[in-house]
Amino acid sequence: MAEKKKVLITVKTYPLPSVSYQELVCTAGVLEDGSFIRLYPVDYRYQPYWKWYKKYQWIEVEVTKHDRSDDPRKESYRPEVESIRILSDPLSTKNCWEERKRVVLSRGTQTMEELWTLQKTEGTSLGIVRPKEIGDFLIEPAEENWKPQWKKAFQQLRLFGPRQKPLEKIPFKFSYVFRCDNAACKGHTIMIEDWEVGALYLKMREKYGSSEISTQKVRQRLFDQMCASTVDTHFFVGTVRQYGTWVILGVFWPKKVTTP
Repeated sequence: MAEKKKVLITVKTYPLPSVSYQELVCTAGVLEDGSFIRLYPVDYRYQPYWKWYKKYQWIEVEVTKHDRSDDPRKESYRPEVESIRILSDPLSTKNCWEERKRVVLSRGTQTMEELWTLQKTEGTSLGIVRPKEIGDFLIEPAEENWKPQWKKAFQQLRLFGPRQKPLEKIPFKFSYVFRCDNAACKGHTIMIEDWEVGALYLKMREKYGSSEISTQKVRQRLFDQMCASTVDTHFFVGTVRQYGTWVILGVFWPKKVTTP
């Protein structure tokens, strides 16, 4: 049974090909009570432009809980994309993101070790982590072409589907290396799948015509700026449905509050 929910959008992952939906974007956000919700699937770029929600916008949407056989993750809901209604402009970044922090951090943060335990005991699959230390940002080559099943999806869409928008495979994998504020933490290297990372790489490559320069521009943004000593960096994290492994979905990086 569908129910209406008010969601503050916090993350959107890079699109993946799909035969049924043309492409899929995993969206996650925070409800009014501070709990997390995953909206999946969403064929974001194929929706009318006025439904293109941005990060930190409140939206209203009708959702149905996923059947456990389809998606067992407790925060996963199937949105009725036609019902999406944007309620606000993106929340302000004034006063060290005070307005955003009031919602996003209302239930505090976790460590990866705590999330692993909650995953086993409660089926938790979304959270926000405040690293104790961020050691590096890794850039590694990845497959330049889509997997065979996704190539097949593109071929079927060209033959039988409606108009298809270009969707380029990002030929690199980007990961953060960090430690949690937990005595049991042995360190983590976790990939980031934020749409903005892929979009930034493509934008820089178009501007500079060089993958080497483009990846360094990504590093400057994702590590030098978003993990600088002047900001309070957090990671939105979530699990991959097929494997249960954790990935970073986005970065929450308000400026640190300075006391007089």
